[in-house]
Amino acid sequence: MTTFDTVVHLVYLAAATCFVLGLHLMNSPGTALRGNRLSAAGMAAAVIATGAVLVHDHRMTAWAVAALTAGAAAGAVAGLVTARRVPMTAMPQLVSLFNAVGGGAAALIALGDAVQRSHEAATPGVQTTVTTVLDVLIGGVTLSGSLVASGKLAGLVPGRPVTVPGGRWATVLLALTAAGLAGFFVAGRTGALGLSGIAAAALVAGVLLTLPIGGADMPVVISLLNACTGTAVAMAGFVLESSPLIIAGALVGAAGAILTKLMADAMNRSIGAIIAGGYGTGDSGPAAAVGAGAPVRSITAEDAGLQLAYAHKVVIVPGYGLAAAQAQHETVALARALTERGVQVSYGIHPVAGRMPGHMNVLLAEADAPYEQLKDLDEINPEFPGTDVALVVGANDVTNPAARRPGNPVSGMPILDVDKARTVIVIKRSLGHGYAGIDNELYTRPGTAMLFADAKKGLADLLAGVRAYAA
Repeated sequence: MTTFDTVVHLVYLAAATCFVLGLHLMNSPGTALRGNRLSAAGMAAAVIATGAVLVHDHRMTAWAVAALTAGAAAGAVAGLVTARRVPMTAMPQLVSLFNAVGGGAAALIALGDAVQRSHEAATPGVQTTVTTVLDVLIGGVTLSGSLVASGKLAGLVPGRPVTVPGGRWATVLLALTAAGLAGFFVAGRTGALGLSGIAAAALVAGVLLTLPIGGADMPVVISLLNACTGTAVAMAGFVLESSPLIIAGALVGAAGAILTKLMADAMNRSIGAIIAGGYGTGDSGPAAAVGAGAPVRSITAEDAGLQLAYAHKVVIVPGYGLAAAQAQHETVALARALTERGVQVSYGIHPVAGRMPGHMNVLLAEADAPYEQLKDLDEINPEFPGTDVALVVGANDVTNPAARRPGNPVSGMPILDVDKARTVIVIKRSLGHGYAGIDNELYTRPGTAMLFADAKKGLADLLAGVRAYAA
């Protein structure tokens, strides 16, 4: 091994270390930004080292340099514009697009390598052919499935479960076709053409698998597709014999898989049931009336502001209604005003609140909410019995006490125990149901008061009320 090779391997090792440490730092909102930067630095070092290897081995032509430069410039501009223009409420569909790009790029790597090898006399080994097939298969499903998921989140595709006639049987047929073509490819009886057939089957299967999944399951689906993206990238690393790709892909795949399991547990649903689809009404059907004949107590912003101003402890529970109204800054401003009055304020965040893992954390962090106030379900639930006011902003299914009873779509799902607080104030535009399609029994409880308003306006009115009493 030459000195050059040693240096390159050391750079790759340092990059891999940055990936691991960066992922660890992303475990906490307070260190997530540093972790993201460290991981980006590691990837930049790996890319530069790979470029140096290509130049050293005389495998970098002028056309290749031009193509790589143009691609890097286009990607950098697109990333910068996207980061500045896409609102935080659109982050879930953007993450799905990132998953699609990652899976598609990994699949193209395998296809390109297969085309190149078809012009060479050497026969690829079993490891190369197997990982090539897995790369194309997983990458293709991830590409089309992520595009459908992004469309559901953006409202371009109906959020409700969309069942294609004969779709289940078509998916089985596509799986059998892909398996047969994979066998022929590994056996060396077909080349890039057979691999293209696998890619086509995977793309169609991704659409058929994602369409029947309802909007309520989208947070889990996003993390699952993220795991698939990482796995496809790892397979691409084996195809190219690139250790940084293998390590980076394996880390993303493992992290996505763990997150998928945690999210599924938070909904008390198996991953298999989620993939089977059919849950979550999304945007279909009219909202049901809450508890036929049961009284619903409404409250004015002035009265709610008075209760908040003179409370000792307040827990704010954000949901997708907060994200849709882009009311994160008003939420944090209200929390600060209460803190200045000596009120103890926390945020109770359910793992599946919003439309992607960590959606609420990202929104509140953007508004500079103190990290120590952000508490997850297990951490905040024991605090509700000692809470004076639980302020629910746009959250629905994750606060529904019906989850404690069997026989309904949310049965067994861990919820935020807001009904155990002394008083519950819910900011909501109407009594409409959430993605599970059932009434929220919280709204008719004696200790619950409804402030019917858009989250942004309702929170602004509450803030004005609190400041009026402070004066």
